[in-house]
Amino acid sequence: MYKNKKFIYFQREAATGYVRVIHTVPDAPNVDVYANDEIVVDNLAFGDYTDYLPIPEGTYEITLYVAGTKDSPVLTDSLTVSANSMLTVAAVGNLSDIEYLAISDVDEDEVPGKSMVRFLHLSPNAPAVDITLPDGRVIFGDTAFLEITPYADVMPMDYTLQVRVAGTDNVVLTVPNVPLEEDKYYTVYAIGLVGEYPELQALLIEDGE
Repeated sequence: MYKNKKFIYFQREAATGYVRVIHTVPDAPNVDVYANDEIVVDNLAFGDYTDYLPIPEGTYEITLYVAGTKDSPVLTDSLTVSANSMLTVAAVGNLSDIEYLAISDVDEDEVPGKSMVRFLHLSPNAPAVDITLPDGRVIFGDTAFLEITPYADVMPMDYTLQVRVAGTDNVVLTVPNVPLEEDKYYTVYAIGLVGEYPELQALLIEDGE
């Protein structure tokens, strides 16, 4: 997780949404993130993500620069923040075709006593995949790059998850000891590259904390 103390928070206002940022572009350098030309995240590295940032509702121009510079933007796009919304903004793809993906968090009703979990495929060179248990039972099926599943309610416990090429027994990643707690929301992010560096990995991130 992102630990840089230079992370800057907007002042909380009555009509506020909450936004966090995650860097998933495997060939991109560390970046600084600006909102309406004000720096909000400093030196964010691949695989790192911020806490939720309280932002007054409105539309913002979000710009990425190579960390420590402000010459040529890596990416510029707009983001609309609504009151009480919770968003994760992911920088996705490869550096040559980088884009933003805005993801609504905690946007489905909780099932009391269960864990709520979903899967987001952000590995740009990986095929569509199934997320399974070691015995082959499919939790999330045939999910392609940039696709996100709905939340599924599961029993709270530790899981071993496998990432398989969709429709096959070909396991490309095993993730042991995935702790899912009662009455919490999670997203499992697949990031990195298959057969290249940085290697394919899975991030389990709690949503709405």
